[in-house]
Amino acid sequence: MTLPTTQLGTSGLSITRTGFGAWAIGGGGWRYAWGAQDDAASVAAIRHAVESGINWIDTAAVYGLGHSEEVIAKALAGLSESERPYVFTKCGLVWDENDPSAAPHRIMKPASVRREVEASLRRLNTERIDLYQVHWPDTGESLEYGGPEGEVSPNATPLEEYWQVMADLKAEGKVRAIGLSNHSAEQLAVAEKVAHVDVVQPPFSAINRSAADLIALAHAQGSGTIVYSPMQSGLLTGAFSRERVASLGADDWRGGHPDFTTGLDANLRLAAALAPVAERHGVSTGAVAVAWALAWPGITGAIVGARTPEQVDGWIAAATLELTAADLAEIRGAIEATGAGEGPSAA
Repeated sequence: MTLPTTQLGTSGLSITRTGFGAWAIGGGGWRYAWGAQDDAASVAAIRHAVESGINWIDTAAVYGLGHSEEVIAKALAGLSESERPYVFTKCGLVWDENDPSAAPHRIMKPASVRREVEASLRRLNTERIDLYQVHWPDTGESLEYGGPEGEVSPNATPLEEYWQVMADLKAEGKVRAIGLSNHSAEQLAVAEKVAHVDVVQPPFSAINRSAADLIALAHAQGSGTIVYSPMQSGLLTGAFSRERVASLGADDWRGGHPDFTTGLDANLRLAAALAPVAERHGVSTGAVAVAWALAWPGITGAIVGARTPEQVDGWIAAATLELTAADLAEIRGAIEATGAGEGPSAA
């Protein structure tokens, strides 16, 4: 199958509006796991997404502590160059091999980045990464580091320094395009002075709309935007309830997140409000949630996770679904009425 594509900023990559998210297929046994995952199911899900027309996969070295990249390589083995989807991955979260349950450290020192890119190339069994992204701004501390507001750890690498390393990797041909994930609009402006930012990747959904300013700036300067968690880690699929949240395993990071605790009631009400829109279009609630994100001005594509082929089928319609002005107005009203999440309810 083929799906419509669009240019990802000025990167030269032409992508489908939705891409396969490979966080959960990293499996269990690390700090930010989604629980245990069967590799055979992961391979089947990836292949089904590609056969359904999805032409890009987003992962990160830290997902499963390298395992997600290895599973992707297995799933893509044997595909011809014309069949092979783009593979996007990330660097900057460095884990302790002796303590996989510890929070990874946010490290973007030049030598560390170069070790990471070589490791990702090896695990992905490829000679070039299509899009290489900085996963989080460098703090030199663990991902959970939360010092006083405005404090910068003395261990941190300045953004200008690590972004130059990313630009060097692109110039050397190890990566085709470079991007910033989880960076602010202010940080994007700083990086752009060093080298063009091909892509930004913030979280964005009908619940989490806080990246609106970043998306607008990226669009204005010609950077593509791919967003993650458009279904807010499953909350906007319509399949969640208080009972299901209570049954999440101890090794599933979602169980302790505010979206699944203090904000749960408002989030579930918003998900329920998407159901009538989905029914009118003959698609799933999750597909509507993804299509809502894709309708936001400046957003090029959305990363959607899946652990089975059936889950891919649940959101694949979002790649071509166009919500009407009436649909968008109805969803805006639901966002405002429920008070779910944060950020503007419309662009």
